[in-house]
Amino acid sequence: MILAPMQGLTELLFRRAYERRFPGAIAVAVAPFISLTHGNVPRFENKALADVNPDANRGSIPIIPQILGNEPDEFVAMAARLAQMGYDEVNWNLGCPMRRIAAKHRGSGLLAHPDEVRRILDAVVPRLSVRLSVKVRLGHCSPDEIYALIPVLNDYPLASVTLHPRTGKQQYSGHPQLGHFARALPLIDKPVIYNGDIFTLADYRTVVQRFTGIADVMIGRGVLYDPLLPLRIKGTAPQSDEEALRLCAGFVEDLVGDILRLQASDAVKLSKIKEYWCLLYKALHVPETEARALLRTPTLGEMTESVLGISSKF
Repeated sequence: MILAPMQGLTELLFRRAYERRFPGAIAVAVAPFISLTHGNVPRFENKALADVNPDANRGSIPIIPQILGNEPDEFVAMAARLAQMGYDEVNWNLGCPMRRIAAKHRGSGLLAHPDEVRRILDAVVPRLSVRLSVKVRLGHCSPDEIYALIPVLNDYPLASVTLHPRTGKQQYSGHPQLGHFARALPLIDKPVIYNGDIFTLADYRTVVQRFTGIADVMIGRGVLYDPLLPLRIKGTAPQSDEEALRLCAGFVEDLVGDILRLQASDAVKLSKIKEYWCLLYKALHVPETEARALLRTPTLGEMTESVLGISSKF
């Protein structure tokens, strides 16, 4: 089971708190992407690499760094730096649906251009000292784009292909297009990892029973909606609702405590707590109206008191 990369959410702060509370529940995480920009890659020792700093990640969920970009020389340089840091695999983000990123032929914006993907892989793969995996969607505009991309991906020694069965244009709306995933799966000659809308144990079972050829599953928002989901999948979650709520409440308290200890302004801490609260309130069975009302809380002190007050009930 793999934790999906979610910018601003599944970062080091979250991964450390999660591993501390639920050790070994998640085997590995793909870290949120490191963005390449022209002229910036030589400045390796900056906050862009703080999230994957090996020293900081001790005691956290093991990670695979992810790179977002379409500049071969900068990609190779970043991969080499990550190799120096001790990583043996990097992941190429071909799935980010953000409009400003896709418009620049980065992330999912590359999916409709298989010749460009081939050009980049031709320039990158022979020069890498680490394994390369990719995370893709069905396409950017059309799910049919994946069928022109698959022969390109098959021509390179990729460690795995993670496929989210939506298009970039879909963002995270609508439903995963599972028919296209089923058609694409046997065409890919690499280990395929399923990613998309696994929110419950039933969702997980549906995916692994239907797609018996997948190598693994990647879960993102489902872990934030229900931090115990990986344990439910493993069959090690507590049987009682009371104990489950207590564990989730403890995790929320840990995460809030870690945020409060950040070297950051109160405004940044407040924003971060609210960002997590938008998803984690479900784990504490808080009604949506009450959860949304908390997002209007104006100060860090009030927000912290409210969230910890809710979690302390368990």
